[in-house]
Amino acid sequence: MLPSRTHKSRAITAQRVALLSIAVSAGLAVSKLIVGWLAGSQAVMADGFESSADVIASSLVLFGLSVAARPPDENHPYGHGRVEMLSGLGVGVMLAAAGAAIAVHAVEHAGSGVPPRAFGVWPLLVSIALKSILSTTKFHFGRRTGSAALIADGWNDTVDLVSGTAALAALGLTLYDPVRFLHADRYGAVVVGAIVVFTGIRVVRETSLQLIDTMPDDDLMSRIRAVALEVPGVRGVEKCFARKTGFQYHVDLHLEVDPEISVRESHDIATAVRIRLRESLDFIADVLVHVEPAPL
Repeated sequence: MLPSRTHKSRAITAQRVALLSIAVSAGLAVSKLIVGWLAGSQAVMADGFESSADVIASSLVLFGLSVAARPPDENHPYGHGRVEMLSGLGVGVMLAAAGAAIAVHAVEHAGSGVPPRAFGVWPLLVSIALKSILSTTKFHFGRRTGSAALIADGWNDTVDLVSGTAALAALGLTLYDPVRFLHADRYGAVVVGAIVVFTGIRVVRETSLQLIDTMPDDDLMSRIRAVALEVPGVRGVEKCFARKTGFQYHVDLHLEVDPEISVRESHDIATAVRIRLRESLDFIADVLVHVEPAPL
């Protein structure tokens, strides 16, 4: 396995990003709910409820990252990385549920005829700016650390950008012409909820694919094969499988070697391939090598 220091460093980085997200989302949720209520804006309050769900989602991500950082043990030889994936799945489910609740709440209150007040736009503007930074940060560190949960949370913030923009546009229409667009603010809240539901379903799909051991993309598999073929004594790679178990991948490799060499020599080649792959490709946690005779 890669040095525990590298694995731990990735986990700590992802945890810090998740903690920052919790603090920012909590502040935005409180401000949008209070200002939305004072301004009488359903769209702003809907976005505030979505930010409240972000706090819970990021807390779930933080929990998953903390457990995933634990080293392998006797009962978990592949590590605890799947917990991190499960937390990403939980984020997707929570997003879909929160979006449905937001849309239903907005529909139930769509009949109110009181126009909102203009100061309701300020928390939305601040939210759009902060969530732009957060989403970019999470995607960057999520891909850098290989964290499915952090990437899922990045999509969560991307939803906030879209939903915040939709809420701002809806509120703006109502403020621009309260007579013609009186209910735009309320229907904007419904749009926010629908966007959140759609993104939640997408996150659930992506994390589920990882949980059922879907193979990585062809480029990543080609890199694994290429590095293995660099080792002296390797005549070919018959089979190559990889599955994600958290931040990294576990690889199953079937090597072809000279059928006339000894078992010890075959073992030495397999060991050299295992070491080379782990040292050259930081997304690999470990490699199980099976040696086969090359065709004559």
